[in-house]
Amino acid sequence: MPRVPALYVAIVDDDASVRKALARLLRAFAINPQTFGSAREFLDSLPSGVPECLVLDLHMPDMTGLELQSELLARNDRIPIIFMSAHGDDSARAQGLNAGAVAFLGKPWETQELLDAVQLALEMN
Repeated sequence: MPRVPALYVAIVDDDASVRKALARLLRAFAINPQTFGSAREFLDSLPSGVPECLVLDLHMPDMTGLELQSELLARNDRIPIIFMSAHGDDSARAQGLNAGAVAFLGKPWETQELLDAVQLALEMN
């Protein structure tokens, strides 16, 4: 298993191109990303280190972003979450934000909007 940096931002998205683009963007701003193709893969990584922030896709097979958020809350893992979705789902947005998400961004995202949300999330720790 790869070693996770002590301070990192986790990216969970089932789309490899989105993971790659987000990781490249965060590295350009001196933020260490770790990418995961599924919620389960991310959960399995937690014993290796907890991220400072989680950039999370809303719609994924097997376990959605909202389901992962619920699982983390049930485990008492208070990781600041930034949701991303290509679909304007007001109900999901409200549910995620009411459960403590830092932001809910659309895809494609605006670079500054994403960086501002990550900065806000990192300041929460």
